[in-house]
Amino acid sequence: MASAPNPASIEQLIEQWRNGLRGRPSGEAADLARLEEELRAGIAGLVRAGLAADEAFLVAVKRMSRRDALTAEFAREQPDRVWKQFVVAPADAGERSARARTEGIVVFSLAVLAAMAVKLPALFGFDMDHDEGVYIRNSGLDVLPFLVGYFAWKRQLATSTVRWLAAAFVAAMILANLPGFGAAREFVPLTALHLPIALLLTVGSAYAGGRWHEIGRRMDFIRFSGELFIYYVLIALGGVVLCAFMALTFKSIGIKIDWFLGSWLVPCGAAGAVLIASWLVEAKKGVIENMAPVLTRLFTPLFAAMLIAFLGAMLVSGRGIAIERDQLIGFDLLLVVVLGLVLYSLSARNPQSPPGAFDVVQVVLVVSALLADAFALWAIGARIGEFGFSPNRVAALGENVILLVNLAWSAVLYLRFALGRETFASLERWQTGYVPVYAAWGAFVVIFFPLLFRAD
Repeated sequence: MASAPNPASIEQLIEQWRNGLRGRPSGEAADLARLEEELRAGIAGLVRAGLAADEAFLVAVKRMSRRDALTAEFAREQPDRVWKQFVVAPADAGERSARARTEGIVVFSLAVLAAMAVKLPALFGFDMDHDEGVYIRNSGLDVLPFLVGYFAWKRQLATSTVRWLAAAFVAAMILANLPGFGAAREFVPLTALHLPIALLLTVGSAYAGGRWHEIGRRMDFIRFSGELFIYYVLIALGGVVLCAFMALTFKSIGIKIDWFLGSWLVPCGAAGAVLIASWLVEAKKGVIENMAPVLTRLFTPLFAAMLIAFLGAMLVSGRGIAIERDQLIGFDLLLVVVLGLVLYSLSARNPQSPPGAFDVVQVVLVVSALLADAFALWAIGARIGEFGFSPNRVAALGENVILLVNLAWSAVLYLRFALGRETFASLERWQTGYVPVYAAWGAFVVIFFPLLFRAD
């Protein structure tokens, strides 16, 4: 027997359906009223036939799409986002509990393996204090293979897909530890930073269940990445509090555990926490998806105001960006955070909603970041002109050029969308299609920079 309809859920679904049609040129009020009446009648009939209410909504929309072009386009463009929280759960609560328990065991086991992988170099005689380069350049390889393994298990990836994912990690491990490449002292920081970026597509492909070519799945991965960051920060803050209390309590009895915290708990816990945070994102989507967009809407105007104030201060003072390496690295991280805000705002937005005030703020943020990136490129060019080419400077130059191209075209598309001259789908296609560019640049730095800048 079908469960009783949930009026609140159905009304939310119908409201999103109505908003999706209202934003289209032919979505006049009379058409919407007629279509909504037909949709409600279809849902009611399917519920009487024994379907659950949310199942009835999906079937009714599908049936209407065969006769109505507006509904057909809506159904085609909204595969998951509209009704992702209303998919019918299995009727057997015991089955759900058993599956959740199995997944928890798998994730915990993978988290333990990731934590153990951090200490793996010690088995080969490398000490964390004296051979920190070994640990730094392999830091991404301590976590990402197990994260990919989790999604490969959860999405039940095809054997052929698992093979090429494994081959990518084997190649990355060899490059990271090959003399003259990742193992060279001057390339350790570059390898540690760019190797995880190069492996971005492996994680995305595993998360997408082998359907990385679909724009919707790429956008889901962007959404997951933002939520993972939020959960990881929360776990890290809790870990800081835990370490502080551990050090305090043991110190009260005259025992110092700084060595344990620095060599074991912090690095191993940081690796394992990535798996735990990923599992929490997957298990608690309904909660985090209510929180993450709120945080995005909070920090987007704050970052926009900060960048405007920064650009104004530059113009008033006549000072340029400091060309010291640490300042440039920090500035690039700021631009990455801004781009992350833009990406996550796009992924959390209802694509059928018309442009609003928040979209104007987004345009201001993107344009401000674009101008700031242009100044950063000028500073990097000045540094190269003064000190010559080096792996770090060329890497920074390439990353800023890639960011500049992304921000420039994003600004054009977002401005056109805000003015009603472009669809939101074009923004999604641009951002999701640009993700492989970052991975390609990361791979280029790891593979070719040691060849281009090899010391004589």
